[in-house]
Amino acid sequence: MDGWMDGWMDGWIDRQTDRQTDRQTDRQTDRQTDRQTDRQTDRQTDRQTDRQAGRQAGRQAGRQAGRQTDRQTDRQTGRLTDKHTNIHTRHTDRRTVGQTDRQTDRQSDRQ
Repeated sequence: MDGWMDGWMDGWIDRQTDRQTDRQTDRQTDRQTDRQTDRQTDRQTDRQTDRQAGRQAGRQAGRQAGRQTDRQTDRQTGRLTDKHTNIHTRHTDRRTVGQTDRQTDRQSDRQ
């Protein structure tokens, strides 16, 4: 009986050890998988956030540059229009003054 009991105890201890080892291995594997998944998720989230922030910054910079260009163009166009208008106004004024002077001279000559 002692030999049978020793064999049974050895088998029972082996089975307990195997179960303990299996549980420990499973927990370790689960923790490792969880950590790996967390790191992967974090990296993916960080990359996505960075890309989104980059796109947002790019759009903002583009809008700002567009507004700046529009303002600059408007100012430049306004200056050119003012300059063009002033040239025409001066030319018209000179013609009008000259015409008026000649008209006055002719009128004076007739009298």
